[in-house]
Amino acid sequence: MSSSFIEIKGLTKWYKQATEPAVNNLDLKIEKGSVFGLLGPNGAGKTTTISIICNQIKANSGKVIIAGNDLSTDTEKIKKIIGVVPQDIALYTNLTACENLKFFGNMYGLSGKFLKQRIVACMVNFGLENKLDQKINTYSGGMKRRVNLIAGLLHQPEILILDEPTVGIDVQSKMVIIEHLSKMSKTEGTTIIYTSHLMEEAEHFCTQIGIIDEGKLIVTGNPAAMIKEYKTCEKLEDIYLLLTGRSLRD
Repeated sequence: MSSSFIEIKGLTKWYKQATEPAVNNLDLKIEKGSVFGLLGPNGAGKTTTISIICNQIKANSGKVIIAGNDLSTDTEKIKKIIGVVPQDIALYTNLTACENLKFFGNMYGLSGKFLKQRIVACMVNFGLENKLDQKINTYSGGMKRRVNLIAGLLHQPEILILDEPTVGIDVQSKMVIIEHLSKMSKTEGTTIIYTSHLMEEAEHFCTQIGIIDEGKLIVTGNPAAMIKEYKTCEKLEDIYLLLTGRSLRD
């Protein structure tokens, strides 16, 4: 039986001088071991929601409960079980992959033999075992994206937060990333929160999705079940456009 591993209640965030809240009384439940796609147009509140969960910014009101811990009072406990992979490549390009990963591993409290073994194992998993001692500035875009991901999962987090993890990379790198993340979810019980504008990828990768717009949750559910429910829609992208509209969001 699945449990509500992350629960968001009445989450609201106003930015200074904004005329509307970025997140508006948002309620959301995410089950343990699920791949949850947080989807929505530009400015819908996805990044703000993720930033609050990661404790990078504070909400004006509402609660975030993660693994039974309240984000407002149990921050340090929660930090230890979360891994964050930003959309921008957060690597030192003049250092090797190994040097980068040692640095990030140390930040998560890893060291010594265990850290070395984790680095090698992760590089093997992502097909980069022969590139360990090459500088990041010699890597292709897909290779950088994979090392960026490894940096966020070295400490084996219970929750992995991914912001556009496959944007702008080749099909082969995308396949390796998605396959490994799916395996982590199924075999290790890792809970994944994922944002993307790639609806086809989200439809096949996510076990649950939530579509938000104007800071509010519009719908949540399993992608396949949702496609059956919306009789006029053949794919997730059709549902997304039906619910968020076709007007441009710049």
